[in-house]
Amino acid sequence: MSHDEENVDPGSNSAPDLQILGDEITLQPSGFVEPSVEAPEGKEQALMNQFASFRAEPLQYEPRPPSDTIVSEADPVLCRFLREVSLYVSGHGWRAYDRIIGQPVFYSGFSDNMKTMVMAAPLLQKRISQLAEARVEVEEKEGILDRNAPDHSTKRAERRRELEGALQEVAEKLTDDMICKMESKTFIRGAYYLVTQLLTRAYHQGIHVSSEEVLRLRKVADMAAKKKQSIVFLPSHRSHVDYVSLQLICYRLGLTLPVVVAGDNLNFPVVGSFLQHAGAMWIRRSFGDDALYNTLVQSYIDTLLQEGYNFECFIEGGRSRTGKLLPPKFGILSFILDSIISGRVEDTIICPVSTQYDKVIETEGYVTELLGVPKKKENLADFLSNGSSVLSLKLGRVDVRFNKPWSLRRFIEDQLSRLPTVPMGLDTNHQDPEVRAVREKILRTLGYKVLGDINEVSVVMPTALIGTVLLTLRGRGVGKTELTRRVEWLTARVRAKGGRVAHFGNAPLSEIVDRGLEVLGKDLVGLVDGLPEPTYYAVDRFQLSFYRNMTIHLFIYEALVSAAMYTRVKVGGGPSHQDIGYEELREQVSFLSSLFRGEFIFSGEGLVVNLEKTLRGLEADHVVRLDRDENGNITTIGLSDRERSVGRENYDFYCFLIWPFIEATWLAAVSLMGLTPPPGQKEDIWIEQNKAQNMAQLLGKTLYHQGDLSYFEAVNKETLKNSYSRFMEDEMVHVVKSKDPKIPPRIQLDPTWRCPRDPKTGALLAEGKLWDFTEKIARSRREGKNRRDGATVSDRVLKLSDTLGRRLFEEAEEPGGKGKVPSRLSEEEAEAVSKSRKAARSKRTKLGQRPHL
Repeated sequence: MSHDEENVDPGSNSAPDLQILGDEITLQPSGFVEPSVEAPEGKEQALMNQFASFRAEPLQYEPRPPSDTIVSEADPVLCRFLREVSLYVSGHGWRAYDRIIGQPVFYSGFSDNMKTMVMAAPLLQKRISQLAEARVEVEEKEGILDRNAPDHSTKRAERRRELEGALQEVAEKLTDDMICKMESKTFIRGAYYLVTQLLTRAYHQGIHVSSEEVLRLRKVADMAAKKKQSIVFLPSHRSHVDYVSLQLICYRLGLTLPVVVAGDNLNFPVVGSFLQHAGAMWIRRSFGDDALYNTLVQSYIDTLLQEGYNFECFIEGGRSRTGKLLPPKFGILSFILDSIISGRVEDTIICPVSTQYDKVIETEGYVTELLGVPKKKENLADFLSNGSSVLSLKLGRVDVRFNKPWSLRRFIEDQLSRLPTVPMGLDTNHQDPEVRAVREKILRTLGYKVLGDINEVSVVMPTALIGTVLLTLRGRGVGKTELTRRVEWLTARVRAKGGRVAHFGNAPLSEIVDRGLEVLGKDLVGLVDGLPEPTYYAVDRFQLSFYRNMTIHLFIYEALVSAAMYTRVKVGGGPSHQDIGYEELREQVSFLSSLFRGEFIFSGEGLVVNLEKTLRGLEADHVVRLDRDENGNITTIGLSDRERSVGRENYDFYCFLIWPFIEATWLAAVSLMGLTPPPGQKEDIWIEQNKAQNMAQLLGKTLYHQGDLSYFEAVNKETLKNSYSRFMEDEMVHVVKSKDPKIPPRIQLDPTWRCPRDPKTGALLAEGKLWDFTEKIARSRREGKNRRDGATVSDRVLKLSDTLGRRLFEEAEEPGGKGKVPSRLSEEEAEAVSKSRKAARSKRTKLGQRPHL
């Protein structure tokens, strides 16, 4: 080990990062800096040579090839390539993937062994027996089996065995299609080499991890292996590269590769088989009421966790198209939770993982999807064409961070200990309302804890810093000097909030900014030529918002407070006219936080505590001035003199972060007005949910181009869907989902939220419950010099929303053929909606009425 390496302080607050670029490992100073500690900067040092034994001893060299090794000077690149391939084929050193930490994988017969264990699971066999018995009873009722026949018992038993045999065959086929098939070490060595070559050509600066975190992970993995416990990796999901990078890290560390939950939409010819043999398990996108399939998935997960195999699923379900974390999806988590609560699995280790990118390969495709273009079905041709184009990209680097792993069993016990009483049958009686409520609460708490853990270790990339700065400016563009200054300021703010910023060793900030601009490219960030100073501007604000959203979680409280203050700040006049009373501020912050409860992750400390902390922090940063009474209670909030003297740049920054989301929510609320039935229209019409959301998007595009909407990203399909989900939770809108999979969900605006109409003209009126709700959102909207909320705007917006809404009702009433979606509910559906409304009202009462209008 070199002298420089010996000087690395393993106990410092700033653990070194490891850059993994193919076989090369480089030691770098950490990107994490405590708020009060200066970041140590040091030269990037080669931790290992080209073929280092990182797995066995992460801080030790592997001997170099003998000095007499023959290397052709004529073609050193070819010789190096051939030597690398030979090392993988021969399984030299760590490439052999021997002596791994965890349960054995990649051996002949692995798949058969797994299939045998899954099929033998008591849970699955019990379900098969139940389904066979249920079918026999149906056949008896229908007279297919004659109960009065003298040989009824014999025929009944024979029929049951026949049904059980058929179900066993179906289960075996489903199991074979589902399970991962880690059969060959030669295959995984070759797959590792191939994927590494592709990934490190696209992300030419490699994969970065924290040495402290990976050493801790190895230690946890070692202890888990001895107890035959699984590590369940729960990563964030922004790209298909997420699971590739985690698999590469596990291979490089010498950990058992996790079994990765993957949607069967990726299981297309050639690629599907490759992924399944590399660790993917295929599941349907929707299980429906298929009891056998549900039980089969549960049995497979039970088996993996019982046997101590590592496991990976994405906490958000699908990829985030917006750049920020999505709300947790509870499908696979519920299976894992059931494995522990039932006692079928003693314990498992949860490991939240954050994956960040300088640039995400798929962002351009995300934009088209978010603008309403239907997602294309995955196929081999697109995969190959995309793969070849990736080779020419220069996308910077990938940063992967692992939070401290923790025991799921201990987490569940802690949650149960907080309950006044634990209902009986928690592990078995899933139909009991009290049991379901407790399980849902634990599941929800688990999901949001994982998201919080991911945010805690997430690294902010230079591209995210640049994107955030460019989208939080008042002007059209920014000079290079000012851009660098604002990136430096934002870096300091991120660190002050306890966040982590990616680093580049001793490189000066201007060089880091240049690297970020190069990765983002001219399609996202433009450069104005011929000016005294290089001046940059946002070319594609929609796509650039993906990178801005990577930082918003750090400042969400400040952003909400600033937006609430804006209700007074935008009034103008002297400073005293722009002050806001504490109660008025608290009420608007409460309203906004309720609007965004499904959009952002909030602390569990509650509104009052979070608001007090945020205000004190803004006061300490000299952004706001707090007036207090004789008891020290805050009475009035206003912008500080210092903040005014710097042109409100800090306050405006927080507003610019949240304004696009406020615009999107306002747009969604405005679109609801169009769901008010037209005059003379029957009120029992139900509109297809997708069509209503598409109408909202079309409304938004029109308002943007007509100047009534400030942000084009407000027409983001994902954010509009989140708003609609929130409206449904608050029973502003009702939704019905048919048992027929061919009939899409349909919605209807609750009668109490419908806008009144002019009795003479039939035009929507700017009054009523929904209008007041929309106006309350509008109070925190950005007002530019070309737009003001007023009678003209309200009249124009209402007319447009009504026009588009009438089209929906006309289409719903049009006669159609066999495939026409019914615009009215069946008796069964109407009864289900009625029960759903009662349950929702009861749930809200128990929750103490969340803040909402």
